Amino acid sequence: MTNPIFRARRLSLVSFAILGLGLIPCAASAQEDQPSGKSFVDNFDRIDSGRWYVSDGWNNGPHQNCTWSKKQVSVDGGMLKLQFTQAKTGQRDYACGEIQTTKTYGYGTYEARYRTATGSGLNSAFFTYIGETDKKPHDEIDFEVLGKNPGQVQVNQYIGAKGGNEKLVPVAGGADQGFNDYAFVWEKDRLRYYVNGKLVQEVSDPSKIPTHAQKIFFSLWGTDTLSGWMGKFAYGGGPATMQIDRVAFTAAGDKCQFPESIACKLN
Repeated sequence: MTNPIFRARRLSLVSFAILGLGLIPCAASAQEDQPSGKSFVDNFDRIDSGRWYVSDGWNNGPHQNCTWSKKQVSVDGGMLKLQFTQAKTGQRDYACGEIQTTKTYGYGTYEARYRTATGSGLNSAFFTYIGETDKKPHDEIDFEVLGKNPGQVQVNQYIGAKGGNEKLVPVAGGADQGFNDYAFVWEKDRLRYYVNGKLVQEVSDPSKIPTHAQKIFFSLWGTDTLSGWMGKFAYGGGPATMQIDRVAFTAAGDKCQFPESIACKLN
């Protein structure tokens, strides 16, 4: 089974990949559509089915060599685990994991603490997305660690399906060797990316800033074909795991929700 929202999103992402400290305002600026979600912190003591939908039973297109499987998504010891493993699933010989929020979120601070998977040809991603299935233009904001070089994270955004805004940012010690904090602050006229509390990218051109409320995703997937972007696929003989310790969204104007939050430093 192929879900068109994910197929369309990743095909757009892939095509572009191949081609190519201030204050948070007290109130959010008007957004093109009204988000349905509010501020939250999730420490993954369980998978809250009211907040998260687990992708299961499809792939995103020919570039993806695994099928999304709910069996590859679990919680253990306060940690969300997404796995990539060799297991005949659907049309693929590998199975992989993804979760997405059931609600959409708008301007504010998005934060996640996680450790990425190890393996060339894999993609460990924390991102927001909205698109065709929700009857909206394709808008997206990304953190992606590409298996060929876990010493870097790629930040990027799409506006109306137009990407080409990639920047590679160093992750000291390697994103797959320990837990790191990734965050972005999304405002109407500014988008800022942070790694371990350090500002690494600032976008102020309105034409390069998404405007539509989006869902939050975590995913781990692989490819046999996009070796130039993600590295030559080489299965290590056992499951690869992405571990997520915490994720939070703090709406613009809301108080910060935990001491280490970027929102605490900017408010």
